[in-house]
Amino acid sequence: MKKVFTILLFALCWNFAAVAYQGDIPTRLKFDFYGDSIDLVIKADFEVPFSTPISETAINAFYNQIKKTEYGDLIQALTSYKSRYKLDDWLYFQLVRKTVQQISPKADNYERYTLYKWLILAKTGYDATLKISDDKLLLYVQSDEQIFEIPYYEKNGKQYVCLNYHDYGSKIDFAKENFKEVNLFVTEAIKGFSYKVTNLPDFNPKDYIEKDLHFTYFNSDYSFKIKMNPQVKTIFTNYPVVDYESCFNIPLSKETYGSLIPGLKKNVKGMNNKNGIDYLMHFTRYAFLFEKDTEQFGKEKRMTPEQTLAFEKSDCEDRAGLFYYLVKEIYNLPMIVLVYPAHVTIAVKFDKPIGDPIVYNGSKYSVCEPTPQGEELALGELPLHLKKQAYQVAFVYNPY
Repeated sequence: MKKVFTILLFALCWNFAAVAYQGDIPTRLKFDFYGDSIDLVIKADFEVPFSTPISETAINAFYNQIKKTEYGDLIQALTSYKSRYKLDDWLYFQLVRKTVQQISPKADNYERYTLYKWLILAKTGYDATLKISDDKLLLYVQSDEQIFEIPYYEKNGKQYVCLNYHDYGSKIDFAKENFKEVNLFVTEAIKGFSYKVTNLPDFNPKDYIEKDLHFTYFNSDYSFKIKMNPQVKTIFTNYPVVDYESCFNIPLSKETYGSLIPGLKKNVKGMNNKNGIDYLMHFTRYAFLFEKDTEQFGKEKRMTPEQTLAFEKSDCEDRAGLFYYLVKEIYNLPMIVLVYPAHVTIAVKFDKPIGDPIVYNGSKYSVCEPTPQGEELALGELPLHLKKQAYQVAFVYNPY
């Protein structure tokens, strides 16, 4: 059942006739947020105009004017929603984006849209900053995590990561364009932003569609009808490349989990760990087509386990993440992520190693290759072209 979250920014006894008389008519904002119906009300004076050209003076004038408005209830309501539904920072940022889109549509005035995002983040408590050039406005947020493929800068020993680089086509020549930070002070803006996602929204079950997956294991055909929500792609459209631990541990949504994991558990029931994990390896290897990120997306994109299920094609990193997630959920065995110059794979620690093991910190791990190769590989076998290549252990999972 779809939930309704009504955000009341004024007392219920507010006299709208009196407000209209004063020329201060509130604006009501209604939009869907991944299954929830959000209903907000903002006062007219919160809608502050902003016109280009971009300048520090113009941005400070915008902020000084908006500080005089009654926006505290809006901030309190959004943070209340974040707390009630346990939104991680990335999901909360999506709520901020959708809210601001109702206040100041992106297509109408991009700079104003960006300023409202900065304002709400900062007033929510995040250490958000702005940088400007002659015609660009970049929004940054302080984060201590390792983020790849997007710009960042350092100030006072802290890292600030860009949140809207994609809006400029992810193509800005920072060597040629002179960006400077806008001098703004927000007392509340002190906390860092985390890209870790530990919960997905409780999507409306009616929004799911079914997807057929097939693969063959020891001459037997296996089929699954899994439930996928198209909004999962939307949530992670501009999600940056994060470290393997953060990405691989992003959970499946409730309906997707329920349509896949119990079926896999049923099929491996009665198998020993070796055969069950071999089954999961073949599922991950052959239930999807292969394609490099650069060919599919035009850039590097590290997909979450659910994204890998949603897309028809995926690369070795994506399959490694899905395989890791399945092994963790069904067997919960120790694993390591092996990163080669042009390949990523997984090795699992069994009671007894299989094949030629990878020794790491005194433990022996068996390679389980979840991506199709030129040769058919069994558990414990590494592709021939990788046997003499150096690798790094990028992440260690130890359930104990």
